[in-house]
Amino acid sequence: MELSRRNMIEQQIRTWNVLDMRVLELLKKVRREQFVPPSHQEMAFMDIEIPLGFGVSMWQPKLEARVLQDLRLNPADHVLEVGTGSGYLTALLSRTVKHVTSVEIVPELHAFAEKNLAAHHVDNVKLELGDAARGWEGSYDAIVLTGSLPILPEAFQNSLAPGGRLFAIVGDAPAMQAQLITCTAPGVFEHERLFEISVAPLQNALQPERFVF
Repeated sequence: MELSRRNMIEQQIRTWNVLDMRVLELLKKVRREQFVPPSHQEMAFMDIEIPLGFGVSMWQPKLEARVLQDLRLNPADHVLEVGTGSGYLTALLSRTVKHVTSVEIVPELHAFAEKNLAAHHVDNVKLELGDAARGWEGSYDAIVLTGSLPILPEAFQNSLAPGGRLFAIVGDAPAMQAQLITCTAPGVFEHERLFEISVAPLQNALQPERFVF
């Protein structure tokens, strides 16, 4: 198991330009295999998405690590996660910041994540059951959307505190773009395109007007 974890870090994650030692050490401490459905535990360290059911999958390990690095998280940060899934990314975030609010729309996944996080004695996370695909009330230092969106609702960037960062994957498959949006001043935002990737959309994501013949 430890050899597989080390190989994941060295062969998948470092090669994707994740070199922040805080992130790499965190991946050793938070045991990914304990957040994977029992029927898929042999996949825990593979460079693939792991199905959780309900049209939802755990991200590839390298994507989880890259997001942690690109968000430039601080110990005092309050973070919003949209799409709790298994709770693994939630657990990683909780070890890095002051508080995490994580919202999941699927009751079964909400319960699964709650069980996983309780087993790891995570006490700085508030799990919410609800639909946050178009925004969630509050002000946050960092926001991560674990599903893609055809278009990004303004509500998310408007929920960023000054200096806050938002990670979102925007577009339609297969041409999606991972973006980092930073609030440089109240109402002022800087957009950075990070890389191309394709992941499943959030349920009830805001849709653009589409031409119909």
